[in-house]
Amino acid sequence: MNFTPKISCIIIEDEKPAARYLMRLLQKNNLEAMAVLNSVKASMAWLAENPAPDLIFLDIQLGDGISFEIFEHFQPKSAIIFTTAFDEYALRAFKFNSIDYLLKPIQENDLVAALNKFKANTKPTHWDVFQLQSILQQNLENKYRERFLIQIGSHLKTIETEKISCFYAHEKSTYLWTEKRAYPIEQSLGELDNQLTPKDFFRISRNAIVHLKFIEKISHHSGSRFQIHMIDRDETFIVSRERVQDFKIWLES
Repeated sequence: MNFTPKISCIIIEDEKPAARYLMRLLQKNNLEAMAVLNSVKASMAWLAENPAPDLIFLDIQLGDGISFEIFEHFQPKSAIIFTTAFDEYALRAFKFNSIDYLLKPIQENDLVAALNKFKANTKPTHWDVFQLQSILQQNLENKYRERFLIQIGSHLKTIETEKISCFYAHEKSTYLWTEKRAYPIEQSLGELDNQLTPKDFFRISRNAIVHLKFIEKISHHSGSRFQIHMIDRDETFIVSRERVQDFKIWLES
């Protein structure tokens, strides 16, 4: 079913491959996004200067916070379709009178079904801001990522966080490593610090985060530092001098 471009919509998504892919799916259904926003801050700035759109495609976890924070400052007037790789958020989404939720990588038939649901909804959008506040108070920001979206050629794929052995920075880009292969991702290591559970992941240096269960061996290195050998990776990592003590505490905890 085709949809007329009279529907105004925006995309709030911090992963560029996911945003581009969603834009293409919308265009196939004759729907053009008015704006693509990649952070809580950018979204609040746009909403402050523009009328509320009919529909928002809203990622839950953004680089600078949980997207619900946007509505601490703006009374929600738009219908919302959540887009997320976080399964545990799905049922919560319906508490907010959202039209639907789409799990990444988004399938076109699921998107069309969500748009159909939006078109069929004749009731005015009504959001309970107190419910929004309640969810924020439940520390959603402490929910950690369960999967990451990556691009392989023209395709998108999700990788479960528990299967990732490490994240590292190289030549101004960030990569995750899984099954003896590296994949570029949009997030910086600084952003990942807040998205990964500290029970399993540790920032050993400015350039690397390691997953505990993939550490094969730890050996002494010069300057009272440690060298880390990963199970599935030939290259080793060095724990920076200022992180050595915290690293030992993390291993023991």
